[in-house]
Amino acid sequence: MTRSTRILLPALPLLLAAPAAAQTQGPEPSVFDGDFLTIGAGLAYGPDYEGADEGAVYPLGGVMGRIGPVAVNPRIAGLALDVIPDFGSKISISLGPVARARLERTRRVKDRAVAALGKRDTAIEAGGTAGISINRLTNPYDSLSFSMDVRWDIAGAHRGAVVAPSITYLTPLSRGTAAVLNLSAEHVDGDYARYYYDVTPAGAAASGLPAYSAHGGWKSAGATLMGVVDLDGDLMNGGFALVGGVSYSRMLGSIRRSPIVAQRGADDQLVGALGVAFTF
Repeated sequence: MTRSTRILLPALPLLLAAPAAAQTQGPEPSVFDGDFLTIGAGLAYGPDYEGADEGAVYPLGGVMGRIGPVAVNPRIAGLALDVIPDFGSKISISLGPVARARLERTRRVKDRAVAALGKRDTAIEAGGTAGISINRLTNPYDSLSFSMDVRWDIAGAHRGAVVAPSITYLTPLSRGTAAVLNLSAEHVDGDYARYYYDVTPAGAAASGLPAYSAHGGWKSAGATLMGVVDLDGDLMNGGFALVGGVSYSRMLGSIRRSPIVAQRGADDQLVGALGVAFTF
């Protein structure tokens, strides 16, 4: 894959979630009350691969919205559907399918030792997502959401499973601004860990790194803070909005100890993102 098609950073879907911070039904009509669509695009600066200490600039983008009773929510290089039509409730449940592409190290990375280990195939992870949201906690438009994705690679790349829990709080700060705080983590199985973070004897000979066998567990955990500014000063009527934010995550467990991270990369991963979204 080329750099222009690579979107790997775990918090980037919040670029789209932020303009929808006012979508919880409130005391006045808004563009989010019925069918709507948000399209977002921008740029991010972050690690060259997950666990790297060298940075790169990446494009980012996606869509979210609602069509009839089905909500469309963004994922990294993918989508999740919520098929339970409970929009406007104080307590809302989400349930549906989820799919995303994982483009990790599908192109040549900057680090020569890691590049010598070879490229990886694109993984297509598909499965299910479920969650619960508590709406209107402190004002008519905020929400606190708990969700979990469970996905399996169906493309024959890492052939493993990923469990991704997250907690998200969205709230408007004024009529034209909103903020999103997200806490997230990923737990992976041994197949995933070995595919991306093993150093085989042949790989050790090619790269100069020591041989290493990774095993499953918590891969990473982090937090993201993003903000949105509506360009006409009213989040409720849709239109264009500027979105920006920063994300911090830390590599964990066996994956953190892999030479790919411990010797050639970094435990701490920092991402900055800036973009524009349009809602109609």
